[in-house]
This record gives sequence, structure tokens and C-alpha cells, in this order.
Amino acid sequence: MTLAPERTARPSAPPEADAGPGRTGPAIGRAVDRVDGLAKTTGTARFSAEYPIPGLTHAVLVHAPIARGRIRSIDVAQAEAHPGVVLVLTHLNAPRLTPPPTRMNPMDLSTMAAGSSIAFLNTDEVHVDGQPVAAVVAETLESAQYAASLVRVDYETITPTADFEAELPTAKAVRSMPVLPPTGGKRGDARAAYTKAPVQVDLSFTTPQHNHNALEPHATTAVWDGKKLTVYEGCQNIDWTQKFLAKRFDVPASDVHVVSKYVGGGFGGKSKVWAATLITCMAAQVAQRPVRLALTREGVYRTVGGRTPTRQRVAIGASRTGQMEALIHQATSRKGRVGGEADQIISCSLDLYDAATILAEQKIVELDLMTNTAMRAPGEAQGSFAVESAVDELAIELGLDPVELRLLNQPVDKSPVHGTRYSHRRLAQALEQGRDLFGWADRPAPGTRDGKDLVGWGVAAAIHPAWEFVANVQLTVDATGSATLACAFHEMGMGTATVVGQMVADCLGVPLERVSALYGDSDLPMGPGAGGSGQTASLAASIEKACQAMRKRLDALASKSGMPDGSDPAEVLTRAGEQSLTVEVGADTGPKAMWGQVRFLSKMVMDSRRWMKAATGAHYCEVRVDADTGELRIRRWLSVFDVGRVVNPKTTHSQLRGGIVMGLGMAMGEETLIDTRTARIMNPSLAEYHVPVHADVPHLDVHTLDDPDPQMPLGILGAGEVGIVGVGAAVANAIRHATGRRVTDLPLTLDRIVG
Repeated sequence: MTLAPERTARPSAPPEADAGPGRTGPAIGRAVDRVDGLAKTTGTARFSAEYPIPGLTHAVLVHAPIARGRIRSIDVAQAEAHPGVVLVLTHLNAPRLTPPPTRMNPMDLSTMAAGSSIAFLNTDEVHVDGQPVAAVVAETLESAQYAASLVRVDYETITPTADFEAELPTAKAVRSMPVLPPTGGKRGDARAAYTKAPVQVDLSFTTPQHNHNALEPHATTAVWDGKKLTVYEGCQNIDWTQKFLAKRFDVPASDVHVVSKYVGGGFGGKSKVWAATLITCMAAQVAQRPVRLALTREGVYRTVGGRTPTRQRVAIGASRTGQMEALIHQATSRKGRVGGEADQIISCSLDLYDAATILAEQKIVELDLMTNTAMRAPGEAQGSFAVESAVDELAIELGLDPVELRLLNQPVDKSPVHGTRYSHRRLAQALEQGRDLFGWADRPAPGTRDGKDLVGWGVAAAIHPAWEFVANVQLTVDATGSATLACAFHEMGMGTATVVGQMVADCLGVPLERVSALYGDSDLPMGPGAGGSGQTASLAASIEKACQAMRKRLDALASKSGMPDGSDPAEVLTRAGEQSLTVEVGADTGPKAMWGQVRFLSKMVMDSRRWMKAATGAHYCEVRVDADTGELRIRRWLSVFDVGRVVNPKTTHSQLRGGIVMGLGMAMGEETLIDTRTARIMNPSLAEYHVPVHADVPHLDVHTLDDPDPQMPLGILGAGEVGIVGVGAAVANAIRHATGRRVTDLPLTLDRIVG
């Protein structure tokens, strides 16, 4: 049983006064209301756990209370006897799945979709804290929950390795992999240059593990119809999910239908396929009934990866006038023994400053913990805290204004390490505009008091690489003048469906209110994953091609009817006697799909050799610190970003504000606490894992330069992740200015502030 893809409502054309700066047409650059806003605010939007499925059953996981060991025995008799229980799935009766791929294949990026290498319910081994060892399926959620408590498991335990700091001596160097961001680089002999530099700063930093807390916890609804599988799943990569499930269950990809219309936040946590998704599909296959499994908040902590902790060293040597002569950034992160990749922690240091010599290197340790995974600006978020704090400390040592020091060391036109030309770099302009708007010239003296509060101002720079991925689209116009763009892209709250309509309207030359989009369904042409801040730019490239092809065909029809080029599509089709016209860009299967992947990889390699593309920004903040207690409050915040062309100021600024809020959480409270003796997460809930609340977040004054990058589709660089980069450092730098204390460990809690 499947449901047809839903059509979005068409966006209403806003009044002319809403047009933003740099407006390039009737739609792009305008603050258009989101097309899904009404559905979400009225509760009619269906998320993955809300589809009405006849005969639906509910599943609940049984989590192992140990982090390493083996199941000696498992007793499910009481659970099976409980009224309403349909099935208790364990490693003794679960279907055997094809093992996940162990290596990434650049020609098939779905090989990166595995959340971990654990053979869930296909093994009696326990590898991580909270690993699911059984799933109870029942007619009601309440029956499944109670029956799950009746499952009895006896374990043989093995002492886990979970102390990140203790295992640092075992760290191994990370090698950069193709299609992934760099994890190292060098320019000259930075170690030698540092020892000779007249002014030196050498600091060590730590950032803790973080876990995902999207508004919508992970949920899956699985339905088998013979050998065909339909999965309702809130995910960030429909294509990866479809292909990965097909391989695991040994069915053709065309027999796996993934529906992901609405996603209640992802931030990287829904970019891979985790245990609950696989187990739901397994349970539905065995029960021959539709099964829904919605993780509890604690279940997300136990089965979904998060951000890696880090230990970092940043050493900067400079002349007495402030020119950086050496920049050394060394970082160690962790992964699980059962999978994970190295975040690009040192990548900020490769392009933020034009130091005469640069050394950036990274190591990784393996622990008996859940796989680390992408979490908004993975690597840049942690690395920017270290490098931007160290730059601030250098400014203090030199007696220079921290904004002027950053401006003094900006690269001109080439990447300092890679030597590639910047396609577009406006970081200096963002710093200068932010300085003026914030009133930096009136910055108070260090340690200024206002009553019992110490007042501090901080600044930090931000950078995040720009990405493009494969996007196949289908564009249809009909005789009513309507235009529909079909693509399996993702709407996780960032407004993609809205900006797609704006791009189609301008590229095709039709009114915005005539455009709609079909998305969030694997039956549609393959869309790009919503990650790396690359979805909008990737869609823009294919939309441009599709609109050009459509206009060419419309103009050919128009000429036959004696009409000029650029005529209204409705009139052209009506005169030609055609009901509709469709063009396609890309293909999902066969030689065209393979050729499309080859072109994508070739373009990525060639671009990396020619251009350095990145969104940049600058954060300015004012903090108040209680001189007695160390209580921290953010009183004022202003950020200026260069994200290339701004398609929709309303959705773009919302994304950037969201990144800043997530950065404030990283700065002030978020920390996953691990019991290193047992490898168990000790605070797996929002009662003990502290995310920002309204009192923590002031008005966030966000500005964008709206300056298109000529080497990106429609000039778009991406705005999803650059907002969080540098936020932690801006707060730490303001605390340093207020208190004179350099806090080098996140989060910036009051015990660390008062020392």
C-alpha cells in the first residue's frame, strides 16, 4: 500500500515591497512565505509516524544495558504471552540481511548510508551501549511498551574502552578520502616558523560529544506487499535510503519505495540509515503486517550517532605588527569501532587566514561507543571554536583590535594551502559590515562593569565549503499555464519547496503563483541529499538546465504558430493543441545514470583543482557575566554572512538564525556525558542534556551580502551550516574580554568561567 506524492500549495506572490536587495527577477530575492507553512501550523502535514495505514502495528525496541558483550540467553515467553503482542523479534528469528558495505564506492554514494557496521538482530554480540537486542510488535503502542519490559536477557559482559582522553595516545593519523572534505594540509614548515616567531600563542582546547535532538525523533513506518517494501521515513537522503535498504534486503531498488514528505529537523542525524529503520522493515517482513517504530528521545541517544568530541591544539606565531608567520592546528577526534568518519575539524584553518606557513593535521581514536555522524557543520563547528579563540588571544598578546587582526591576515585571491583561486570571497566585507552595524568602535574596555555584571564583546569569523550534488528533475508545463517541478528532494524545515518555486518561476519566466513542486518521494526523479548545505545549489543547476530546455521547446512550438520567442507557455500550448509538455534532466537508472555520476565526480575533481568555494560570515556578540556566580547571558548578537545569492531572505535568514541558536547550545550547555567505566550515556534526555531555551537567545540580527558566486548555480553558496561556525568562539572571546579568563573547554559553564 502506498500513497501518491503530495503536491505542494503554490506560493503566493508577495507584494513588490517585499523584494530584497539584489533582486534578479519577479521571484528570486523576494521574502516569499513558505508553501508548507499552513500545513505545518494547522497540523495537516503528515510526518513519518502519522500516515494512516490499515492494519498498523507498533514496535518497541529492547536496548542492551551493556556496551560490549554477548547474549547468553534471551527469554521472550512472557512478552509473547502478553495480550496484543504480534511478534517478538530477536537474533534467533530475525531474517538474515545482506551485510552492509564496508567501503565507500564513489560511483555509488549510498555505500555511505550505513549508520554502523553492526548486524542488528543478526548477531548475539553487543557492540555499543543501547544496541537493540529485541523488538516487540503489538497491536497497540502501550502493549508493545509493556511487553518489551518483560523480555529477559542474560549477558556475558566485556569491559569496554570509552575514555577518550585516556585513549589519545592510541590515535592514528587520518587520511583524506575522495569525495570527502580534507582532513589535513600544509604550507611550508610551520613548526620551524613558529619557533622563530616574535609573538607566540599556543593553546589546547576540548569539545565534548553532542547528540541529536531534532524536534521529530526518528520514526519509521514499514509496509511489505509481497517482495515490495514501502517505507515512510523522515530522512535526509531518499536515494541513499532506498538503495541501502534494497541491498540489505536483497531486492531491486525499484521495489523499495521511500516516502519522506515532511521531516521535523535532521541536522545530519537523518542522513544515514540507523538500527530502528532496519529493524522496523525486518519486523514488518516477519509479521506480514505494517509496523511503525517511533524512537523515544532516549532511543535516539542510544541508536543514532552524534558529534565527536575533540582535543585540539592551535599554535600561532606572528610578527609584532600582526602578520601570521605560522598557524598550526592539530586535532584528535573519535569514531566507533563499528563505524564513523573523521569530521573535517582542521578545515577552517586551511582557508581562514593567509599565514606564511600552515600545518593542519588530524588523528582519530576508536572507542566502544556509537558511531559518530554528521551534525550541523561537522568539524567546522568544533574546529572554529579552537582556531578563532586562538586568533583572539593573539590579538590580545599583540595589543591589536581582533577585527583588524583578522582583516590584516585575509587571503587575497588564492587558498593559502591548496593554491586554488577563490571563486568568490567576501569575508573581509562581512567583518567590516558587521563591525559597523554592531558599533564595534564603541567597544568597552576589558573588564567593564555594569552593576554586578562584567560586560564583554566578542567576534569570530565563519567559513563553510560549498557543495554540489547530482539532481535529476522533471519539469512539466500545461495548457493552464501551470508549471510543476518534480524531484525527490527534502524539506526539513529550511524552505526548499518554496525556493524551488522561486527558481523555476524566474528561470522559466512564469508567475510564481503558477509554480508548484512534487518532492519527498523516491518515485520521483532522484534528488540530492539534504546535507553539506548543497541541496539548493544542486537543484538550481538542474532547474536552470530544465528551464532552458523547456523554453527551447516552447519557442519551437511558438514559431510554428507565428508567435515570438518567450511567449506565455499557456498560450503557446493552447495554440499548438498540446495539453502539456515535459522535459527531464538526468536519469535514475541505466547508462545515463552511470554517466551522470561520472560527470558529477569529474566536475567535483576539476572544481577542487580550480576553485575554492565557500560561504563565509562574521559574528559579533555582547555578553554579561555575573561577577560573583559566573552566570552567562548573551545580551546582543549580530551576524553578517556571504552565502552567495539569497533566493529568499525570509527562509535564508531563518536558516542562519537556526545555526546560531544551535551554536549557542554548543557554546553554553550541550554535552553528552559518558560513564567511561561502562561506555553508557548518562544524560540521554532533554531533562539532563541542555539545549537553548528562549531565555538563552537574544534577538539575532542577521544580515546577508546577497552577492552571487559566479562559479555556483544561480550564484548560490548555501546557508544551512555556516551559521553555527564560529559561534562558540565568539561567545568565548566575549567572556575573555569581560573576565580576562580564556576558557578553552566547551561548554562555557559557570564553573569554568569563574575558574
